[in-house]
Amino acid sequence: MNVCVFCSSSNAVDKIYFDQSEELGALIARSGHTLVYGGANVGLMEHIAQASKKNMGKITGIIPEKIHGKLLGSTHPDELIITPTMDARKNKMRELSDAFIALPGGFGTLEEILEVITLKQLDYHRKAIVFINTNKFFDMLFLQFEKSFEEKFAKENYRTLYKIVNNATEAIEYIQNYEESTHQDKWFIVPEKEE
Repeated sequence: MNVCVFCSSSNAVDKIYFDQSEELGALIARSGHTLVYGGANVGLMEHIAQASKKNMGKITGIIPEKIHGKLLGSTHPDELIITPTMDARKNKMRELSDAFIALPGGFGTLEEILEVITLKQLDYHRKAIVFINTNKFFDMLFLQFEKSFEEKFAKENYRTLYKIVNNATEAIEYIQNYEESTHQDKWFIVPEKEE
């Protein structure tokens, strides 16, 4: 299975986040899966790749030209794909991956994981999506999700689009036992077509 991990490129975050990324990288490798990630040599991205490589895992990195040009490409991937744009990078990550896991991260990580949730909601894919809520990092985001459900900006059954877990072990167990759910239309009320 190709497991896509979205995560931070910051080297300034607390050790707890690096520890969790290393644990996830090691588990992906030991489980016989391929790590698909952003391909950079900084932050949690570099740590997850190092851990995967150390455990004999296969790694595919996908990085846009602009970032690669800043000498930020990692040396750990077995294959480093350089894309012309960020959009192309995200498309390639989604195309190659069988499941998506979000570790804590900034705006880019949030945008990536929310996009795969949106695409699943619209039935462009039916793949597993997991948040690893290290140190309660995503708690405020989940409160925003609750507000959306409460005020009917999103259907209650869309809670099943993603899974919230506390650690890497739970994330790997979830994606390995994941079963596709039946898709339901996003819209509450669809206008009737005029004859």
